[in-house]
Amino acid sequence: MEKRFTEMNMHGTRVHVANVIFLESPAGVGFSYSNDSSDYTKVGDKRTTKDSYVFLINWLERFPQYKRRDFFITGESYAGHYVPQLAYYILSRNKNTNQTVINLKGIAIGNAWIDDAICMKGMFDYLWTHALNSDETNEGINKYCNFVSEDSVSKKGDGDDNTIQCGKYLSQGFREMGFIDLYDIYAPQCNLSAIKPGSNGNIMNFDPCSGFHVKSYLNLAKVQAAFHAKATKWSGCSSVGWTDSPMSVLPEIRNLSREIRVWIYSGDTDGRVPVTSSRYAIKTLELPVETAWRPWYSNSEVGGYVVGYKGVVFTTVRGAGHTVPSYQPERALTMITSFLHGKLPPDVSPF
Repeated sequence: MEKRFTEMNMHGTRVHVANVIFLESPAGVGFSYSNDSSDYTKVGDKRTTKDSYVFLINWLERFPQYKRRDFFITGESYAGHYVPQLAYYILSRNKNTNQTVINLKGIAIGNAWIDDAICMKGMFDYLWTHALNSDETNEGINKYCNFVSEDSVSKKGDGDDNTIQCGKYLSQGFREMGFIDLYDIYAPQCNLSAIKPGSNGNIMNFDPCSGFHVKSYLNLAKVQAAFHAKATKWSGCSSVGWTDSPMSVLPEIRNLSREIRVWIYSGDTDGRVPVTSSRYAIKTLELPVETAWRPWYSNSEVGGYVVGYKGVVFTTVRGAGHTVPSYQPERALTMITSFLHGKLPPDVSPF
């Protein structure tokens, strides 16, 4: 699905910034489908990359007026795999001058699952530093869990006892959190009994029941018809058979940072793939700092913090959970506009 991305200029006039394609992948999720049911059981990172590339090539052939446009790829969560893998594949295929060349300029990934071991360590460090885990649990995890091995969470040293103890403390860590939303640790719980008929929530204040609203809306027959979608029972998650998922995409990110714009951003209230995971992942790249850590502003408030490395920009979005635009749409707009323009978010203080 394509739509226009706009922003306000200094005169209060909306200006066209970019065209946006929302791509559902792999086949079988959302409204996407395949005529071959085996496609739902033979899915993985490699297949998703190739299918997405074929789609983009065919789309550009159908709409050739966009061929020369600058092209950017963005995504969140497990798109920490999808986006770098697709970008790396595009750059490799672009070397074949006998086919359509995609004018890829940059990628941006948010609260991104980049490396299994690093993301797990970052998550439990975040839980402890945000008072969601006890000292005992944190010490046990650091003692028994190995966050650098190929199986990402396993024994330190020899013997099954370490593996058992690691699992014990990881489970204890999840239990200690209590009944909260790990994807936004400060969000209220959804109270379905309190929802008023016809209520759509307020986009400026995240509605914890928004997932239920979306599911109801996307299952309306008239909505599916408007999307020209195949009539289906839509759900937020779909079961597909996953065949491959590398432990880390840091090698792809490292290579991409030498050729195109790479931004990694984190909503700072997400506990599932938290800001600590992003920081730990970037640290392994050992990149020199070009622009020191500083706050950035959106609507006269601190929108987050940013640091510019050689080849990679890392920025946080203040008060945002796992899917940043859902929680902080205005700050997300400021950030992504800066990304498209190739400059850091504004550092103008209101004081």
